Amino acid sequence: MIPAFETLSVSIENHVAHVQLNRPEKANAMNLPMWQELQVCFEYLSDAEDARVVVLSGAGKNFCAGIDLDMFAGVVGDAQSDPARAAEQLRQTILRLQDNLTAIEKCRKPVLAAIHGNCVGGGIDMVSCCDMRYCAEDAKFSIKEIDIGMTADVGTLQRLPHIVPQGVVRELAYTGRDVKADEAQRIGLVNNVYQSREAMMASVLEIAADIASKSPLAIRGTKEMLVYTRDHSVADGLNFIATWNAGMLSQGDVMKALTARMEGKVAEFDS
Repeated sequence: MIPAFETLSVSIENHVAHVQLNRPEKANAMNLPMWQELQVCFEYLSDAEDARVVVLSGAGKNFCAGIDLDMFAGVVGDAQSDPARAAEQLRQTILRLQDNLTAIEKCRKPVLAAIHGNCVGGGIDMVSCCDMRYCAEDAKFSIKEIDIGMTADVGTLQRLPHIVPQGVVRELAYTGRDVKADEAQRIGLVNNVYQSREAMMASVLEIAADIASKSPLAIRGTKEMLVYTRDHSVADGLNFIATWNAGMLSQGDVMKALTARMEGKVAEFDS
């Protein structure tokens, strides 16, 4: 059974899980429960047999307005008499927030972000953890931390340079300027731009359904390799995939896929 959430709406249909940020009255600003629930949600979906791919979107007019300012004030204002202990406590808080979002990247299923309206600050951290990003024409992206006098600290500066060119990341991180949908596609931040939110969701769900029709084990292995290779040498990546396939290449799935292709059918795979 899908866990109950306060800040997220989650459904699973035809092996496609849909996770929707669900604080529309706050532009889906990330309060403490949302941070925590994102980790619980994606850890659950990582192991859920009926989910093979995940679509992440936002309810209301915006995808995500970043960290909730009330929560932010509480985090930075939580000081003790000893500066060293206060600093260590803040470090632990930042590490926990990093873990909350890293759960998206660690999810064994591909995660497709469908973005509309504003996606700023923590929203960029969030979508940087996803496998692919798609957006509607009204989408607007910005690394806003610099405009409130801080360095982004929960993943944008670590993951975004692997998605868009270094010089572009640096410009966006230093200036905090807005990136509109057409530029987002041009720099490689998003895979595609759609005229409307409805057209985007229809297309992203279609892509998700296509992924869900493949061998789940092969998809999980592919994601494992892509994330691993990002952080390791080519030689390390080649060694890892050789070891993975030596132990986890399913002859049954290969035969099902080949037979289905020859017969013009869609293969049915175990989870």
